[in-house]
Order: sequence, then structure tokens, then C-alpha cells
Amino acid sequence: MYPSRVRADIARCLARALLAGVWEEPALVQRAHDALDQHQPWLARLVREVIAAYPRAPTDRPRELARHIDALLAAEPPSEQAEAPHPHPRRWHAPSPEMARGHWPVPPIATTGELAKRLGLRDGELAWLADAHALERTATDERLRNYHYATIARPARAPRVIERPKHRLKSAQRQVLHEILDWIPAHAAAHGFTAGRSVISHASAHTVSHVVIRIDLQDFFASIQAGRIYGIFRSAGYPESVAHTLTALATNVVSAAFWNSLPRPPEPANLTAHHRLGRQLATPHLPQGAPSSPALANLAAFGLDRRLTGLARTLEATYTRYADDLTFSGSQRLVRQAKLLRRAVADIAREEGFAINEAKSTLVTQAGRQRVCGVVVNRHANVARDEYELLKAILHNAALHGPVSQNRDQLPDFRAHLLGRISWVAALNPQHGARLRERFALIDWHQ
Repeated sequence: MYPSRVRADIARCLARALLAGVWEEPALVQRAHDALDQHQPWLARLVREVIAAYPRAPTDRPRELARHIDALLAAEPPSEQAEAPHPHPRRWHAPSPEMARGHWPVPPIATTGELAKRLGLRDGELAWLADAHALERTATDERLRNYHYATIARPARAPRVIERPKHRLKSAQRQVLHEILDWIPAHAAAHGFTAGRSVISHASAHTVSHVVIRIDLQDFFASIQAGRIYGIFRSAGYPESVAHTLTALATNVVSAAFWNSLPRPPEPANLTAHHRLGRQLATPHLPQGAPSSPALANLAAFGLDRRLTGLARTLEATYTRYADDLTFSGSQRLVRQAKLLRRAVADIAREEGFAINEAKSTLVTQAGRQRVCGVVVNRHANVARDEYELLKAILHNAALHGPVSQNRDQLPDFRAHLLGRISWVAALNPQHGARLRERFALIDWHQ
């Protein structure tokens, strides 16, 4: 009916007009006519088609409504007055967006202005931190970036890229985490970064099992793209503009200058993985290092957890996930079905937007040491014997020769480091923890 650019302008104008008042046909038709500079006989029919598609006013999604109107205009048959000048927007209404019905008691935020106020930011500061235009990608000056970057080398794999938000962005992300995301529950199978669950609860679910199968997800955070995060905020009830801004706050596009500065691996297999990770980091994704990313990753993996829980149930197995670590355990029957399980997990992961790392998949029966995230689970959740003995020897030598002699990695707070390791052992094995604390008490920290 009209050229695409003209049609898009008309659709946006009409969407704003329709949402600017009561959702009743006569009023909608009147506002639609008022919005355009020419009377159009097809407007009444278009309004009826909009009401049929949206019985209730979609006040939380004006962009979706504009796209729907655009599609209706594109489907219009050629007009007898096709040669006549096409209409132009005459009046741009300013509808008030509203929250949609959500599933969780998240705080209501209807506009980006309200979001900025809630985060203690000015509108311009919010726009800068959200970086909806991905300026981070092309900024060459460190001062113009919102993130610091670092890498962790991984044997025979692409490096792990750590994206640490700077102070102001980190503070905003932490507010989003505690004021919004804490109200949205993760799946029961998710044990990482979830209140009341931990590595220990993850591991304890698989104790006294004939077999433990562990499957690793590849580039977990980088593989979660912005579209999925936007869906989470929309499901929480936030209007399109607010959901877009929250998504932009929580995602990042890695600086091209930083990525290009990383050495390329010489091995063909590693080079493929390197390029794949580079493509993921070049599009808006969850940054590993942001305080909001773990909770959002859990929510993005809800469908994966739900389907893998169902798969485990059909195989009479147990399934839990800690971040990118998928763990299944069960009886001897699961050993015979291990290949079927791996194929099914790979298919489900791919359909849910993830990929598994075949090189890190393991299967261990009761005859071997079964470990889940470093915790031995053969009989009960416990620390590995060699780890306990090593820590006991370090404490003994620190008491005998002084703590400096044992701080081989030159840790700035070796005392806190040892206390942390002792607390970890005590959480798994209180008796071992008590013995280690006795040895720790013998260390003279003034040596």
C-alpha cells in the first residue's frame, strides 16, 4: 500500500495514538484519524483488526503494536487512489506505558525515567551506562569504556574472558540484582548463585550413586545473548522500553581493541573455538564478571533445567546444575544409557541455545573417585583426602617454619586464604575442620 519507510512511520504514529486513551472502537478510530493529516477510509477496518488481535490495550508493548499495524498495512490491497499522496503523521500522541501482568512481585517501573530515578541516575547517565548502541565495541580509550577486561588461560581451549564493570555500572547492576532479580526464582535444579543452595547442595544430590556423569556447557555466559535477557525482563512485566534498558545494563559487547590484542591459538581446533567465542563476545551477551550475570544466567537456563530434569526422570536419574556444570547420577542402568543421555543432553542444550563441551564430559562409577565441583560424593559429600592432607601439611609447616615459608604464591592475605580453605573443609567435614583449626591456632603470625 505504501513504501516501507512511510508505512513504518504511519504504524508508529497510529500505535501511539491508539494507546493514548480508552481502548474502545469509536475512541480508537477518532484518535487514529486525528493522528494523520488525511482522512483514510481504511482506518476503521484497521482498528477492528487491532482490537481482534489485542482485546486489551497493550500498554506495555507499543513497539509490538506498531509492528502489528505495519504488517496490517502491508497486507492492505492496492487502493483505488494509489496515485494520491500518502498520509503523513500529523500528531504524535504521548501514551503512558504501564507494567504488564507478571508472575513475580518485582517492583513496578513503567518508564526509563522511573528506572533512572530508582537507580539514582540522571537520564543521560543511565543511557551512557546502558550503552544501547554498543559504543563499548569501538571505544579505544579505556576511559570511555564501562568495563575492564582480563583473561584466564584454559588448557587446549579459548581463553576465559572476564568482563568487570566499572564502579558506577557495577553499582547499577547490583541494584538490578537485589531489587528485581532476587524476586524471580531459578529452577529447583539450579544450585549455583541461588539463595539456600550451593556447591555442597549440588554435590550432595549425587551421593551414594552407582554412577555420576558430568557434562560441561561451553562458554556458558557468552552464549546467553541479549534477546534472552530481554525476554526475562518482559516476562517480569516490564514495558518494552524499560526491558530494553535493563537488558542493555546487564549485557555487554566486548571491546574490539581488547579482543584483537589477544594472541590467536596455533592449533586448528583451538582456533575454531577462539573464533566462535569472538563472535559471541562481539554481540550483546551476559558478561562474566558482572554481579547481575549469574542470576540472569540461571533464569536464561530455566528451560534447559526443566527439560533436563524431565529427561533425568525418565531415566530414573537425578539432575542438578551448578553454573555450566551439568551433573546426572543414578543406578547401574544409567551406565548402559550413558550414550543416549549424552546425545539427548547435547540436542536439548542446542535447542535451548547452549553447546556442550565433549572434552570435559566424564563418567565415574563407585569404583573410582566420584567428584562433583571438586567435592567427593562416593559415600557422602566430603573433601578429597589428598587435599585435606596437603592443607594439613601447609598448616604444620607454617607453625614450624613461619607462615611466610608456605606462602609460595605471595598472596597478600595468606591468613585469610588459609581460613577460607579451612572453612571449606569444615563445611564438608566438621571433624577435619576442627583438626585444621587446632593446627592453625599454633601459627605465629608475627614471624
